[in-house]
Amino acid sequence: MKDLYENYAVIIIFLHIISAVIWVGGMIAIRFAVHPSLQSIEEVNIKLGKTILVMGKFFNIVLPFIFISLATALVLLIGGGFNGWVVHAKESIWTIMSLNFAYMYFKRYKAMKLFSNGDLESAKQSIAMIPSLLLPINIALGLLAIFFGITFRAF
Repeated sequence: MKDLYENYAVIIIFLHIISAVIWVGGMIAIRFAVHPSLQSIEEVNIKLGKTILVMGKFFNIVLPFIFISLATALVLLIGGGFNGWVVHAKESIWTIMSLNFAYMYFKRYKAMKLFSNGDLESAKQSIAMIPSLLLPINIALGLLAIFFGITFRAF
């Protein structure tokens, strides 16, 4: 891993940063632009269907970037020999974010099945916490992790 880091450090750091930007930036766009726009749809069936569809597309877009972030973090840690409290804080934050993402992914998948079976109320309940709690938690944690990454690189 040390050779990988030494030969491709710029690319690895770029991939690590761009994956965080896409994941965190995407969550911000979904929460503060897309979600409020979807709420303007009056027909409950259409609103819920579009919400589930948009979430699925978003989750599928960011999933590879979550794995890229993890892979590049491992190369940075092992190959670059990075250590210290900031690194461990970032590891903890990204772990919590990944687990939260997995939970949101599961809730959305469950909602999609319920919606397909015509159980609109249960589908709505399944995803209700995503925009109001789970997504804002990941946004805050993601911004904190990015801040720590900048702080770490500054020293």
